[in-house]
Order: sequence, then C-alpha cells, then structure tokens
Amino acid sequence: MHDARSMAQQAVMPLWRDLVTLGKPRVVAVMLVCSLVGMLLARPVPPFDKLVLGLVGIGLAASGAAAFNHVVDRRLDAMMLRTASRPLATRRLSIPLALGWASLLSVMGIGLLYVGVNALTAWLTFGSLIGYALIYTAFLKRATPQNIVIGGVAGAAPPLLGWTSVSDQLGPEPLLLVLIVFAWTPPHFWALAIHKREEYERAEVPMLPVTHGEAFTRLQVWLYGWLTVAVTLLPFVIGMSGWLYLAGVTALNVRFMWWNGKVWRGRDPKAPLAAFWFSIRYILGVFVVMLLDSYATLWWS
Repeated sequence: MHDARSMAQQAVMPLWRDLVTLGKPRVVAVMLVCSLVGMLLARPVPPFDKLVLGLVGIGLAASGAAAFNHVVDRRLDAMMLRTASRPLATRRLSIPLALGWASLLSVMGIGLLYVGVNALTAWLTFGSLIGYALIYTAFLKRATPQNIVIGGVAGAAPPLLGWTSVSDQLGPEPLLLVLIVFAWTPPHFWALAIHKREEYERAEVPMLPVTHGEAFTRLQVWLYGWLTVAVTLLPFVIGMSGWLYLAGVTALNVRFMWWNGKVWRGRDPKAPLAAFWFSIRYILGVFVVMLLDSYATLWWS
C-alpha cells in the first residue's frame, strides 16, 4: 500500500512540474516585476488586495499565453537544444492536456482581472495574449525576420497592464513604458538569436541572423541599442522622472551599450549570450530606478 502511494506521488509530481514549466515561470516573473512597477508608478498607490489581484490575474494570463506558445512551438522546440527538454517537445504531456491547461490559466487570469480589477485591463490582457500566442507565435515567428520587432508589442504590455489595473485609464506615461520595452526587445532577443543561429537555421525559422547574416544582425543590435537608450531618456525629458532616474538610467545605458558594442564588433563569441543575460537585468534595473525616483520625489515633496 505504501509503495503504491509512493509511486502515485512520483507520477503526480512530474506532471505538476511539467504543467508549471508550460507557464514559463521565470519569464512570467520578469513580466510581473514590470507590471508591479507600472502599478506603483500609477497614482494613487493601490490597496494591497487590488495589487495582489492584478498581479495574480496578469500572471495567470501570461502563463496561459506561454502554455499556448509551447503547444504551437512543440516541433520547433524539439529541434533546438535550448528547448528540446520541454514537456511537449519530449511528449511527456499530451497536446489536449496542454491546451486545456493553457485555456484554464488564460480564462482564470482574464476573468479575475475583469471581475476583481477592471474591464480595461482585462481586455488589454486578452489582446496581449492573442498577440503573443497566436499572431506572433503561430504566424509572425515563421513569416518574417522582423518577427521580434512586430511581435514585441505584445511582450511590451506588462507595465501598461500594471498601470491600468490601478488607474483604469490610458495615458502617455504607461504608453511610454510600453515603448521602452518595445525598443529594448530587438537587441535583447537578437543577441540570443546570434548565439542560437545554427539551431534556428536547422529549424527553418527566419530569424534575422539566418536571413540576413550575423554581421547585419550585430549592427541591428547596436543600432536598436541606441534607440533603447534614447527612449529610456524620454521619462526625464517629459518630466515623468527626475534626476535620480537620469543618473541611474545613464549608468545602466553605459553598461548596456558596452555589451552591445561587444556584440557589434563580433570579436568575442561569448558576447551575444552575455549581452542577452545582461539585457534582462538592464530592463529590470531601468524600471526599478524609475520607481525609486518616483517615490523619492514623492517623499521629498
């Protein structure tokens, strides 16, 4: 009896681990940090229960979109070393189960936002889910080397969703937060695409390094990096952020462009992957500095 129970527990645990993996928890964690910053930048500061409801709803919907991504990309994932161990790529999970799980997460997340937060955030989240799971993953990713640029709008939504979950309205400030993530996405992901070029080529995915070569892609990382720098200065220019933000984002931008410069020069084969990992810390740093500046200004006023 004890052995049967132990075997059942061993069977259930991998299932739950695989279901959690479908939601890409590390990616969603970064998205939730950006959403939280959007919430805390909006005024007034949200009550704790609304903040939690907003984060849970956004997190569930984002996990659902990620699970749909696993379903659509299962054949591609099986051909790439980075993703070959994913649950659907190895056929540890069935497609109907994954689709059911993705649908459940998505409906729960959007429903929670609609009932517990506001309709605007729920509809914007639904649009982001469709944009990422269907338009980008199912179509753009395989249709054009500009897939990252065009599909970046959906991935740039988290700070906007956080803002609207508190304010229940759109405005220039949250749209500027979206613009920052939108500009940052190409140099962030193209750096990884350079590192994984051979895998994308084998999988016949038209990523920029595959269609236009590494030299051209390295140049685009450099140029889009400068675009990101310019966009991150706009909060100071329009008076949304102050001198503390300017100092912090300038330091971050110097390091960001140092890595992008190494990618552009192409002398260090490890630079693209290192630049990719730093870019994640960079975007989190930009929003944290913006948040610190906002509350420092509020405290001093």
